[in-house]
Amino acid sequence: MEIDRTRGSRMTEDRRTEARTLERWVRGWPWLDGLGNGTQKVVGAAYDAIGTPGWLLRNAMHGTSITHHPLHPALSDVPLGAWTVGVVADWLFVITGRVPAVAGDLALVVGILGALLAAVAGLTDHHDTVGFEERMATLHGLAMVAVTAAMIVSLVWRVAAPAPHAGAIVLSTLAWLGVLAGAYVGGHLSFGMGTAVNHNAFYEGPADFVQVGSAQDFPDGQMRRVLAGDLPVVIVRRAGSLRAIGAVCAHAGGPLDEGKLDGDVVTCPWHASRFKFSDGRVVKGPATFDQPLLSVRERAGIVEVKLAYPLR
Repeated sequence: MEIDRTRGSRMTEDRRTEARTLERWVRGWPWLDGLGNGTQKVVGAAYDAIGTPGWLLRNAMHGTSITHHPLHPALSDVPLGAWTVGVVADWLFVITGRVPAVAGDLALVVGILGALLAAVAGLTDHHDTVGFEERMATLHGLAMVAVTAAMIVSLVWRVAAPAPHAGAIVLSTLAWLGVLAGAYVGGHLSFGMGTAVNHNAFYEGPADFVQVGSAQDFPDGQMRRVLAGDLPVVIVRRAGSLRAIGAVCAHAGGPLDEGKLDGDVVTCPWHASRFKFSDGRVVKGPATFDQPLLSVRERAGIVEVKLAYPLR
């Protein structure tokens, strides 16, 4: 059976055009840089002021210590779902009268509470963005703050005015459309620009031992970057024993071999994520994914590595 790919190709091109249009607009809005930089300073200062609890909270909001993948996308599903239910309930109340007015009001409240928590996680992630990525993240955050504010106004309006409070329903409906637009920008950050995705997800890595150098290439206490198949690897020798993990930071692709080594832990030079050489685990965000762990062996002065666990 012959497959007609014409319609699919057209749809793909349309989506690419939408993405290009969005990026062209955002590139023309340099004022977002000042807003983004200012927001990052406030967020960083707030976490620093809390001290050790701030470090723990920051890890939690990134998802490093809770979900082990970015927390903000999961939290953002709560307001999006609740507000969608609320809009449907509101209009069923207006059109049919068979759904109580309070149903839409309660969904609005759940959405607002979820949005506030998602905002904390989102601002935490925003703190570790740079350049055009930061500008796009700032636009996403600005859109979501605006629609959350509109939802709060709608809730106050509902409390102050008796049902059917039509104006409040119209406002929350328009705000819901704004949520969809803001979510599109957030989706483009992840799927179009690779923000907060696992930067080791596309490597295969060696399933069997491959040679990466000789024993003298790896002096004690120093990190060395090698290529094992298609996977960049950083190797360190400590007390005569070799350990190896993926050299590309899972968070944003930073070169771990250029980072700071403190005992068994390496700190990424880009955003200060920290990983253990012993098992590849992330111990401090913003990274949320562990590094690929490799097994290392030395035979007759030759150093070989292979993945300890398959990446796929």
